Amino acid sequence: MTNLHGVVPPVVTPLTESFEVDYQSYTQVLEHLIAGGVHGLFVLGSTSEVIFHDEVTRRNILEHTVKVVNGRLPILAGVIDPTTDRVIGHAKAAQSIGVDAVVVTAPFYTRTSQPEIMDHFRYVREALDIPVIAYDIPVCVHAKLERKTTVALAREGTIAGLKDSSGDDGNFRYCLLDLADKPDVFLMTGSEIVVDSALQMGAHGVVPGLANVDPHGYVRLWNHAQAGDWSAARREQERLCRLFEMVWVSLPRTSAGSAGVGAFKTAMRRLGVIATNTMARPQRALNAEETVRIEEIIRAVGLLN
Repeated sequence: MTNLHGVVPPVVTPLTESFEVDYQSYTQVLEHLIAGGVHGLFVLGSTSEVIFHDEVTRRNILEHTVKVVNGRLPILAGVIDPTTDRVIGHAKAAQSIGVDAVVVTAPFYTRTSQPEIMDHFRYVREALDIPVIAYDIPVCVHAKLERKTTVALAREGTIAGLKDSSGDDGNFRYCLLDLADKPDVFLMTGSEIVVDSALQMGAHGVVPGLANVDPHGYVRLWNHAQAGDWSAARREQERLCRLFEMVWVSLPRTSAGSAGVGAFKTAMRRLGVIATNTMARPQRALNAEETVRIEEIIRAVGLLN
């Protein structure tokens, strides 16, 4: 886990039409991402619909992931739940299964202060022998990890890294600047349509849900950036921006979450990666008309002939 970097997609969890995990399709997703050249896998994140899966299902997903990946890539496991002790329970289970690190948000539903959020991360870290990665996603947990919180947790060794899905690129830049002397701390952006800009700022990687559809594109972007070819990186990013427009196709008939993950699943079904685009209830799947639009988008960016 030292200096984790590169493209680390939050892995889509395909479901059957009866709302159970489709493990055959899930295996194909994992192999699709590995073949695409990604550098790690983030399982049971928001794109994985983690909060809809019960404890047994989460364990089964992680066990399947570890078995299929078989050491080929680092596996980060989301252990997301509203309260500290529940998170610790998920985290201990994930550690016992053999993941490389856990990913933790601030508590949610309960109202907590920044000092209490810091204690939350400390309690989780104290319970484990594997690294803890902070996940800043205020749109879901309704609490922002402030700059001083992230930097303090990193400096004291509580967190090994950050997945920033806050959309606050200024705050992310300051964290990069404040922690520039800590090469063992990795900061990764979840802002998938500005990856080239984040990498120019010094981000250590990207966690893009859209990479479930086009892992090769994000790996090309990463490779262009590492080579210092920012013109090529920008061109690839702009192609991915066109692809990302799929996340608005079903709005406002669906929620933003259903629109995003539902679009990824619909595109992956059309590309032959998964069998259905079923979403966990009460989220809505994309319909036939929206599916036609998704196909037009993936064809326009070169993913279909």
